[in-house]
Amino acid sequence: MFLWALLLIQTIAFAQNPLVRHQFSADPSAKVFGDRIYIYASHDIRCEHTQGRPDWFCMEDYHVFSSDNLIDWDDHGMALHQSHVPWADQESYSMWAPDGAEKNGKYYFFFPSKAKGHLERQNDPTVNGSAFNIGVAIGDNPGGPFTPEPTPIPQVYGIDPNVFIDKDGQAYLYWSQHDFFVAKLKDNMLELAEEPRIIENIPSKGLKEGPFLFERNGIYYLTYPRVENQTERIEYATARHPLGPFEYKGVIMDESPTGCWTNHQSVAKFKGQWYFFYHHNDFSPDFDKNRSIRADSLFFTADGLIKKVIPTHRGIGISEANRRIHPDRYSSKSTQGYAIEFLNKDVPFDGWKSVFTQNNSWVRYNKVDFGTSQLGAIKVKVNADTEGILQVRSALENGKIIAEIPIKPSNGWVEIQESTAAQVNGLHDLVFVYKGSGNLALDWVTFL
Repeated sequence: MFLWALLLIQTIAFAQNPLVRHQFSADPSAKVFGDRIYIYASHDIRCEHTQGRPDWFCMEDYHVFSSDNLIDWDDHGMALHQSHVPWADQESYSMWAPDGAEKNGKYYFFFPSKAKGHLERQNDPTVNGSAFNIGVAIGDNPGGPFTPEPTPIPQVYGIDPNVFIDKDGQAYLYWSQHDFFVAKLKDNMLELAEEPRIIENIPSKGLKEGPFLFERNGIYYLTYPRVENQTERIEYATARHPLGPFEYKGVIMDESPTGCWTNHQSVAKFKGQWYFFYHHNDFSPDFDKNRSIRADSLFFTADGLIKKVIPTHRGIGISEANRRIHPDRYSSKSTQGYAIEFLNKDVPFDGWKSVFTQNNSWVRYNKVDFGTSQLGAIKVKVNADTEGILQVRSALENGKIIAEIPIKPSNGWVEIQESTAAQVNGLHDLVFVYKGSGNLALDWVTFL
């Protein structure tokens, strides 16, 4: 099984949001092991009429993704499937938000699923009304594959497991079932070391789920999604101990502007920078049960409060100039005359295109590394209905003109190569300005 999983490792190169572009992915839990960051995610699919609920969340397996540079993400293949779990209901397709942890050289994968016989226990107070149990699977590598324990964790009923290991080596398990629960784990990572306790002082209005705890400078941050109005926003509370007491602090990310009902977050520090991971329904705008993981940088105030995160298309990571850059994953854009559209509405994983419709419309893409090499040409893939010029600058105002690319009408996509007007080294933003009266579609840009 391990060799089979290794053969399925696939590298995907994107420094933009969404991070994964060959399948749906959701509920990212980011953890750093060694010099790589790993994302433990759930895997949305579209259920057929014989699978779970076709109009609801449908997840049958898990994939783990990792990167050492936030650009090239490895898909480690299927880490665990519901058919591998003896205690899980094989017809529920409810392999929801997971998490991963390391202890004594072993990697522990925590996951929820509806248990066999869950319909018969709906009114059983001993399980807190939950159809879900939380199980553990064990592996030798952080990317999996993982072998599940034959039974779930005793006394744990609910969803969204999160494991936090403190500096003293003590592991804590957090989960949700109406309220948030926490308990210390035994050293074997398979059992609770104490009775679960409810985390107090969290707003009671609306659904709340997905607890994720991290520590910074002696402050423990409990982050979670909660429905205050229509959809989930991400909030947080802080404490001086993993068990609390916690004090509510505010909102990290507002509700989705496009109405994606769920969100699910994690926070990790990687190579000196903090990052905020979450999900959105980018590839499935009409069905918000098929989601995709995203990431943006996270910043703190001087007194340790979290600054609000504004979701971006640009995401994280530094793009290399000699690789394909997709300006539709922009940092900022003109208020008029610019939009993004799917390249192929029938195949959303093909990605998006930039569409310029007005003279002087523009889009900015930040953090492009030209290094020290002498890149003397630029190549673009475009589709235009009239003549124009695509100007590439290092800044919108008073920026160096890097290239001016003559555009001619084309009956479909064409690639155009042009010499650069100026040499650029190091790290720069790129601003693409359209000079023309018609419509220009831009797929990608690269420097040679």
